[in-house]
Amino acid sequence: MSEYQFRYIVRLFGQDVDGTMKAPYGLAMVKGIGYNTARLILMRLGIDKDRRLGELTDSELKKVEEMLSNKSIESLPTWVYNRRKDVESGLDLHYVTSDLVFAVRNDIEREKKLKSWRGVRHSLGLKVRGQRTRTTGRTGTTIGVKRSKGAQPAGGQQAQKK
Repeated sequence: MSEYQFRYIVRLFGQDVDGTMKAPYGLAMVKGIGYNTARLILMRLGIDKDRRLGELTDSELKKVEEMLSNKSIESLPTWVYNRRKDVESGLDLHYVTSDLVFAVRNDIEREKKLKSWRGVRHSLGLKVRGQRTRTTGRTGTTIGVKRSKGAQPAGGQQAQKK
């Protein structure tokens, strides 16, 4: 066995992750992997969830990357995937990092092109998921209430006369 070496920075899916974090929390730092997904992946690979990410060997990290490289996680239930019934392929997929960002951007552009309700809301920069917009989500400068001259306080008029 080679000499044990702790790594403070671990390279996962093209980004640097803190090696002092426990393995599931470190994996959850990667976009597209949540805590529960990370625990399931580690459990499926037989890696202890209480180990630090910097303690994992190169072969264990490679197994984690290979498990997610083909965009599907073998032997895990479909509710774990972040893209179930993908529009283009019809398959259950799991995207990470820039692939996930690209897929979401394509979904939004497709809805804009279809001129669906969600697409119109996206293009106008409004809330999409049915939230209230009367008081929240306002953008731009704030505009106050303008007082009429009759509503000025009495002390202000006396100060001007003196």
